[in-house]
Amino acid sequence: MNLLKRFSATDVSLSGIFLAGFLLLAVTSGGTLLTGQSLQSFFTYLAIPILIGLAQMVVLSIGQMNLAVGAMGGAATAIMAVAMTEGGLPIWLALLVGFLSATAMGAVNGALVVMTNLNGFIITLGTMTILLGVQYSLVRSFTIDSYSEALKGFGRLGLGPIPYIFLIAILTAAVLAFFFTRSAPGRRILATGGNDAAARLSGISNKRSVFLAHTISGMLLGVAAIVTISSLGGINRSIGGDWLLLSFAAPIIGGVLMSGGTVAIYGTVMAAGVIRLVDIARAEYSLDPSVVSFTIGIVVLSTVTLSEWRRRRSEVLRQGRKVLE
Repeated sequence: MNLLKRFSATDVSLSGIFLAGFLLLAVTSGGTLLTGQSLQSFFTYLAIPILIGLAQMVVLSIGQMNLAVGAMGGAATAIMAVAMTEGGLPIWLALLVGFLSATAMGAVNGALVVMTNLNGFIITLGTMTILLGVQYSLVRSFTIDSYSEALKGFGRLGLGPIPYIFLIAILTAAVLAFFFTRSAPGRRILATGGNDAAARLSGISNKRSVFLAHTISGMLLGVAAIVTISSLGGINRSIGGDWLLLSFAAPIIGGVLMSGGTVAIYGTVMAAGVIRLVDIARAEYSLDPSVVSFTIGIVVLSTVTLSEWRRRRSEVLRQGRKVLE
């Protein structure tokens, strides 16, 4: 089982790429990127990739996938908007209802995985379809923008050019790092993902770990929904539609193994930052969006292939040492 590693080779590489990319864009934009408004926009739209990347990372840590990331976040955001506009709920209660709804969605995913003994890939594929229907039934083809102006205003507040919603994402990442490194449940989740048979022999309930991982993923998407509704002027059925690729790209590029047993909080955050820079470069240089998606997809596939090669090579070397002993 591999726990979080501080400043791994991947972390250092991503930090260097992010810094170099940021400086390059700052120079080529004539310094526009360094203005207060540009920095605020950069960090505002970086919060979501971080949160959805972490939500996917937790499920990847048990060797599963959550295909319902976008549908869960979109449905939770729609619930918040409708609760304020049609239900007349105060801001705090509407946000709480949406957050708890996303958490419940994750718990249902986890419970179904445990009860059916099917991989989360299959379960979340089904719940994704259901939740897309829920989101559409709530907003249909309209844009809901009549919710509280105070909430929209909060999305523009911050410490200088650093918006509060970005700080919420960073604080969430810090709490998650503490959970996996300092808490017994976090270590049990990693043990289950690393080797479920060994974890079971050690007295760990793999079913409980799987349920908890999916539930935490839902909680993180609840936070993402809060950030989304705070940073946008209106909510429609497209919310969450482009989250799936980003949710996989950030943790995988950040160093998380598809086979489970690892997390990479810092790497996921930095990878999300690099992806955000790519998006800015697309706008700055008028690149075709399909080129950006193609590039990110190639990077993800290459990273997965390299990680699998390293895993198999490590397994062969370990077996070789056992034979020599």
